[in-house]
Amino acid sequence: MSNKTVLKSMEIIKLFFQHEELTLQQIVKQTNLPKTSAHRMAESLEEMGFLQKTNEGGYKLGLMFLQLGTLVADRLDIRQLAYPVMKQLKEETGEAANLVIRDGDEAVYIEKVDTSERVRVYTQIGRRAPLYGGACPRILLAFMPENERERFIDAADIQAYASGTVTDKTRLREILQFSREHGYSISHSELEDYSSAIAAPIMNHKGEVIAGLSLVGPEIRFQDEQHLQVLIKKIKNAAKEISILSGWKEGAE
Repeated sequence: MSNKTVLKSMEIIKLFFQHEELTLQQIVKQTNLPKTSAHRMAESLEEMGFLQKTNEGGYKLGLMFLQLGTLVADRLDIRQLAYPVMKQLKEETGEAANLVIRDGDEAVYIEKVDTSERVRVYTQIGRRAPLYGGACPRILLAFMPENERERFIDAADIQAYASGTVTDKTRLREILQFSREHGYSISHSELEDYSSAIAAPIMNHKGEVIAGLSLVGPEIRFQDEQHLQVLIKKIKNAAKEISILSGWKEGAE
């Protein structure tokens, strides 16, 4: 297949980014290709699975794109996507940034950018924490499917890791509801005394939460309400930026 043929074939495929279905005549009109050439290319694209015939005799995108799209989405490395955004977040806030994913009933810390501040909260990559404890693990719990979330809470043997760990399940449900409504979670002295965190969810192309992003630091730096609101805005914007890189679109369910 010549370069010219490939380019013209791509031109046909790109038409379907804006149109769900097109007739051969519409393809000819929008590409200015001779009818015989357009027909030959459309038939070749159908044979390869990139297009498929409709019941009305037109064309629409084939299942090959669904398979390729799923492969691309599944192979995105969330750490590689998130790291530059996390570095920028750390530069803007001065606080450490952490990235967690869910593994069963626990959250696992898979990436971090440490603060340059002398007083810091140290988090090790590979560390595990219960989904109910701390802002970053809890944001994963907040956005789990409701039946799955309730099953976890009902079965959870909640342990106090630090002085602020939320051990009351009714209170936990209230906090999770707040997180779903406002798009962030906040914690003080839940996994370690005198530490605080703010977290927001990272979505994938299906609108599912695949990770949690957090800012973590000494509790004393998370007390001023005005400063806290700045941090909340920045963590939500950073999580949204990574979500978009992961294929999420505004309004995705």
